[in-house]
Amino acid sequence: MLNKTHLATFTLSALLITACGGSSDKAPVENITPLPSFSLSVSDAPVDDLSEVVVCFNQIELKGNGADTVFIVGNEEGMIAVNDLCLDNSGDVIPNTVGLDLLQYKGSDSIALVDGISIEAGDYTQLRLIMSDGSYGIDAQTSDKISVSVPSNELKLDGFTATLGGTVDFTLEFDLNKGMTNPVGQAGYFLKPRGVRLVNNNEAGHINGTVSETLLIENQCTPLSDSTANVASVYIYEGADLVIDTLEDNGGDETGNLPYASTAVTFDSEQTSYNFEIGFITIGDYTVAVSCDTEDDPEVNEEVNFIISQNVTVIADNTPVQVNF
Repeated sequence: MLNKTHLATFTLSALLITACGGSSDKAPVENITPLPSFSLSVSDAPVDDLSEVVVCFNQIELKGNGADTVFIVGNEEGMIAVNDLCLDNSGDVIPNTVGLDLLQYKGSDSIALVDGISIEAGDYTQLRLIMSDGSYGIDAQTSDKISVSVPSNELKLDGFTATLGGTVDFTLEFDLNKGMTNPVGQAGYFLKPRGVRLVNNNEAGHINGTVSETLLIENQCTPLSDSTANVASVYIYEGADLVIDTLEDNGGDETGNLPYASTAVTFDSEQTSYNFEIGFITIGDYTVAVSCDTEDDPEVNEEVNFIISQNVTVIADNTPVQVNF
């Protein structure tokens, strides 16, 4: 099973300086008005059958607003530094590229990719993350290295408006339950854009939760007390008071309620509790449901049996909302 993965946080802010004054040679500077400046971070959640998921990228593009704005890894002050995780077919490090192991940044945790790069105010029609070669996963059972590819080597995301004096802060989330597939007869994993969403962090919050061992035992969820395996799954759906029978899986019927996101319930041996977390959720009312099923192929409409659900309201706060079953 592949569980929810969040990939990135973007922040927009910048400075426009307007000079006003009299006729002297050195007019006083007044009315310093902030433009938008651009920042990008990464966040993630565990994946069942991979112990690492390294995504390689080398460029960020902002489309529209008169002309495209391009940021290249390693070439811009404020961008994350290059590293040596991304290799070509000859084993050489790919220049101007950074590889990020998504599994190092879970739930509401994130890492900055771009921090405070100035951009012009205006309307941007699209944000694109340009992928390089070299992305891969590590099989959790065999430790084999498996290639990961993205169609067209780019991820096209929604646009936004950057206003004078404002800060626009985004998180780019990769939900692997929705977007990562391992087709039979084909080598490697494919990461599809449908599993990627852009969230405005100024209008987003997080969920942390627990599932009681009693509930898991009563519904025959297994394996219990095993910190290396997923015990159950948690799905979140937009809207409150949704009927359990209308809740679909990640590859479900679009006439029903499709998940906003999903993640695994895992055993914490130190806390002796069964925990889950989902980060960077747009504020609003949701239905959260628990299932003992831990397999969910995003390419297949499967039956997921939910055992319990409850409503939760996500607020814009860095402190996660606590949800307990």
